Amino acid sequence: MGMREQDLKGMIEAAFPDAVVTITDLAGDNEHYSAHVVSESFRGMARVAQHKAVYAALGGRMGGELHALQLTTAVPS
Repeated sequence: MGMREQDLKGMIEAAFPDAVVTITDLAGDNEHYSAHVVSESFRGMARVAQHKAVYAALGGRMGGELHALQLTTAVPS
């Protein structure tokens, strides 16, 4: 099945409008991605909380349409 790169990016940007989101399709199969998300809304949040917030933005698609997501998050410097 899979998820298109632009759909994944759009879901994250909808949840974090100020974010700079970089998506890479790791396997060319629309199921294994790397995402780097930089957002001011992560400031003061633990890394685990940042990741949970991004996964929540995906609305339960992890393990279904999206098999794997290598996620890094950061606040703007």
